[in-house]
Amino acid sequence: MSDHLDTLCIHAGQEPDASHGAVMTPIVLSSTFAQDGPGNHRGYDYSRAGNPTRDALEKCLAALEGATHCVAFGSGCAATTAVLLALNAGDHVLVGDDVYGGTFRIFDKVLKQFGLQSTSIDMTDVKHVREAMRPNTRLIWLETPSNPMLKVFDIAAIATFAREKGILLAVDNTFATPMLQLPLSLGAHLVVHSTTKYLNGHSDMVGGAAMTSDETLAEKLHFLQKAVGAVPSPFDCYMLLRGLKTLGVRMERHVLSARHLAEWLGSRPEVNHVYYPGLATHPQYALAKKQMKGPGGMISLELRGGLPAAAAFLGALRLFVCAESLGGVESLAEHPAIMTHASIPPAQRAALGINDGFVRLSVGIEALSDLQADLEGGLKAARAAT
Repeated sequence: MSDHLDTLCIHAGQEPDASHGAVMTPIVLSSTFAQDGPGNHRGYDYSRAGNPTRDALEKCLAALEGATHCVAFGSGCAATTAVLLALNAGDHVLVGDDVYGGTFRIFDKVLKQFGLQSTSIDMTDVKHVREAMRPNTRLIWLETPSNPMLKVFDIAAIATFAREKGILLAVDNTFATPMLQLPLSLGAHLVVHSTTKYLNGHSDMVGGAAMTSDETLAEKLHFLQKAVGAVPSPFDCYMLLRGLKTLGVRMERHVLSARHLAEWLGSRPEVNHVYYPGLATHPQYALAKKQMKGPGGMISLELRGGLPAAAAFLGALRLFVCAESLGGVESLAEHPAIMTHASIPPAQRAALGINDGFVRLSVGIEALSDLQADLEGGLKAARAAT
């Protein structure tokens, strides 16, 4: 098998079906499987424990991230929770200060009550990671680029530190995808995705996955997948496999359009600031160029005029749909303080810069000129509202 990601997206784990030659991976909907005798099955006994369609997906995702194992889940939050359940009560996790609101909720509202400790820190400087270490720290969790501030963290430097201390490093690679960034090759122990987003790319399923080449960690995650049961349906696995086939060409278009729009937005008087790793004004621009193959398809911006301007901007858009989520072929726009990051305390949001004028864009693959014209209409409305 080729090691080119574009080829792996289409072929990894997806040989024509042996029984009848189907080129597309069959959707095996059976919940249970016949056994030739007690415990004498043909690789599958119950779909929560294993399913042929899910196996094909897991092999494909593992190949893309350069991992030996992939464990698929019913959502990105389920994948995150499973990773944290591999720890013990009393363990401590260092978490990037800028993470998806659902991830923050898992740490702060769910697993905290079971004794899992966490500290949120700015990981743009590795010394902050060193200073926040505790004797019971067992895991470092980060997103890069982060959500929604699009901070870029030095995976290789943090991974070197983590390995020196004998602790795990997990990287949420949802925004970058393996087409733009390969955390395991930079030293991370584990990669997590909300497969709902770019990997599927069509906003029509919900899923998650964790990939690793650490045998002990993989064994724990497979056990948790079976024991907790937050598994994706065979149909969702099929939908994700179908979406993956165009991941390479989609990401090229996302990056091309986002780069242009970010530069254009940065020149507009209605905009205070544009956050995009592909701009020279981004604090981690040099690191992004070194660590990533492209700066991605996400743009965040702060509009002048606060909430009235942001509300008018979002209300005037026609191609950019006002909706949560990201990474689909269609362009989306949202207000993090009210929508995706509402669960984060206001003071913490303010410290990060997520204010009432802050808007996040997921740039789709529509015609670039149409997207720019749509944003032009939004900016005109924002200007009129202030």
